[in-house]
Amino acid sequence: MTRTSDESGGTDVKAVLKFADGEEVEDDERFETEEEAEEYGLVMLSNCNTGAEVLHMSNPGDYPLDDDDADPDIVVVEV
Repeated sequence: MTRTSDESGGTDVKAVLKFADGEEVEDDERFETEEEAEEYGLVMLSNCNTGAEVLHMSNPGDYPLDDDDADPDIVVVEV
């Protein structure tokens, strides 16, 4: 997990998943602390992995599981 700003204060933060191919996934959920945002990022990551598994089970030919893909970085950003 990395924080994109050195400033600390009363601003809200949110989690962004950054994949190696440049894709970014984020929700509109805002949190008061980095820890809350990081926990939510882990939930988002779990949901992405579960979704990939479900798609693979429904049609393995179209949705292969890529075990070589590394998990994305969870980045906490100020909003």
